[in-house]
Amino acid sequence: MTDELDEVRVRVTRLENGRELPLPSGATAGSAGSDLSAAVDESVVLAPGKSALVPTGFAVEIPRGWEAQVRPRSGLALRHGVTVLNSPGTIDSDYRGEVAVVLINHGSEPFHIARGDRIAQMVISRVPSVEWVEAESLAESERGEGGFGSTGR
Repeated sequence: MTDELDEVRVRVTRLENGRELPLPSGATAGSAGSDLSAAVDESVVLAPGKSALVPTGFAVEIPRGWEAQVRPRSGLALRHGVTVLNSPGTIDSDYRGEVAVVLINHGSEPFHIARGDRIAQMVISRVPSVEWVEAESLAESERGEGGFGSTGR
């Protein structure tokens, strides 16, 4: 087994609303995701059943062939029912706008988001180039057309 690390360099620019906030970073050396902080000017209250677009105060330049996935933080989901609505949210390599997170409160209590709160995590992943080939038929498989629970619980 090799101990090679697959590294990618992602350029990041702090925006005016995120000047003193931390850049994305992992909590530990083994963290797959980098924490994203809320770049809100005032506290945001996320009522039960409601969603909000929360800015992070930075923009990224992801290399071609890679993407960023915005994912929920497990602690927020477990303790408060707060998660990323379009999980995982995809940031394409050609997007240069501010990274923002669509949060939803599935909990029963209002959730307060303060400036600098860690609200989500971002994972950088390889994306292969895909060539779609139209075909008259597809190869048979053991599963066939079964989906949506067809393989059991």
